[in-house]
Amino acid sequence: MDDLLLFPLSVVLFPGGGVSLRIFEPRDLQRVRECSEKDGSFGVSWVARGRELDSGAKPVVVGTLARIGDFYSCSDGVLGIRLEGEQRFRALQPRQCPDGLIRAAVEIWPTEITQPVPAEYGLLVTILERLVEQFAPPWGDVGRDRYDDAVWVSYRLAELLPFDEAERQILLEAVSAADRLDKILALLPQFQRE
Repeated sequence: MDDLLLFPLSVVLFPGGGVSLRIFEPRDLQRVRECSEKDGSFGVSWVARGRELDSGAKPVVVGTLARIGDFYSCSDGVLGIRLEGEQRFRALQPRQCPDGLIRAAVEIWPTEITQPVPAEYGLLVTILERLVEQFAPPWGDVGRDRYDDAVWVSYRLAELLPFDEAERQILLEAVSAADRLDKILALLPQFQRE
């Protein structure tokens, strides 16, 4: 893709995941309007330096394609949108346009192929099942077969475990589900009670 609109955020969006946003800044309204008119994807990139609304915000180069899944009105009348994550991408030539929006030529990463969860990650499946039960996210009613898919399990754990955004970005950039699961296992000890 030669000209993808980027939406820098303070959170990492994963394929198959979602995030809700309040839209009130003129630039953000312009992004939403453009995406709605074209019914197309745009890129969500975590802002590692600066803040979302700063003109000096520097989004990372690996992000996730997203679509607007739903529009709603927040209790204070502000526009709300629900983004749905699709494929990962690498921004090759990000640039800030005169209108303040960021655009980039991007390389779309292939969709990860569904694969069984290797036995050595069985503990992670159990952790995910408990997280889903406890927090009742939208995955509460997914079929059992999803818990057998290493790609789905690794992305959902990356979203639900209390990682900081830098750790989530590392997980997003993992080269495979097995690599992502290895990284999650390595990060788990930080959650143990002393």
